[in-house]
Amino acid sequence: MLSPGDLVVLAGDLGAGKTFLVRCIARALGVSESVTSPTFTLVHEYETSRAMLVHGDLYRLCANPRRMALEVARLGLRERRSEQAFVVVEWGEDALDALGGDPAIVVKLAIVGLHQRVATLSGRRAGDIV
Repeated sequence: MLSPGDLVVLAGDLGAGKTFLVRCIARALGVSESVTSPTFTLVHEYETSRAMLVHGDLYRLCANPRRMALEVARLGLRERRSEQAFVVVEWGEDALDALGGDPAIVVKLAIVGLHQRVATLSGRRAGDIV
């Protein structure tokens, strides 16, 4: 249900399943290569038949919230959206303005058990998910 240019923001504690969810999104878009967390590189890109999938992880930038907007701008994630890429960002809830605002979906994942997670959805397209 995502459209090119959509922003998806994933929030939740370490180990909540954010990268796993990105892997699922990538598979649904036809990505066959390995999808891993870009914690150290900050951004990974994958080709899909519909548009580029850009996967960002802002965890390392959260330590300095005052510089986050500048660092996010350097990554070019906002521009990738305007170029009609799917942009999925882990730890992006504090960088919404720098990411261009108006997320299609915000997924907040909570760990409720060893193998259980609860997802809370918001954003302008959240109601489209059954």
